[in-house]
Amino acid sequence: MNIHQLSVNHDERQDRLLLRLNTQDQQEFRFWLTRRMTLRLMPAIEQSAVRLEAAQPGVAATDAPSQHLLTELKRDAFLKKADFATPFETRATQWPLGPEPLLITDAHLTIQPSGALEIAFEDKSDPAQARACQLHLQVSLVHGLVHLIQQACEKAEWGPMSSAAKVTATSPVPPSDPPRYAH
Repeated sequence: MNIHQLSVNHDERQDRLLLRLNTQDQQEFRFWLTRRMTLRLMPAIEQSAVRLEAAQPGVAATDAPSQHLLTELKRDAFLKKADFATPFETRATQWPLGPEPLLITDAHLTIQPSGALEIAFEDKSDPAQARACQLHLQVSLVHGLVHLIQQACEKAEWGPMSSAAKVTATSPVPPSDPPRYAH
């Protein structure tokens, strides 16, 4: 799936974030992120961005503080050229996950050898009808996703979601085992 647009908005009535993805072939994928899931997922997504940036060819940042600084520089460069002004297009003709957003109860993150982040979202709230979706995001989309989630969390007044992911000089590099998050 080639992602064309991302959108993250806070739904006051649900008190959840609605993550929407449009593909180039006019499919729309919708996901609900609860505050609890967002608190657990954001540090892992940010840490994955650090690992993705550190794995880029020609990158010589081997220690955690250098990797974190490199990621911040790359994120800033991406945000300067990214288009956050164009409204999200609602011209989808297909909703592969159905008309209702997938309530994310479980998430698995894996760094792919291709340099992408694979995020597997699962909704296990109804064991009889468990649903799942896998996303493959290049590092630039990961930066965009982090930025949009942070903005939506600020608007929702949920407080900072990413401070736990800050790397200090004494923080070890995270293990390469894929993290798994569940409610």
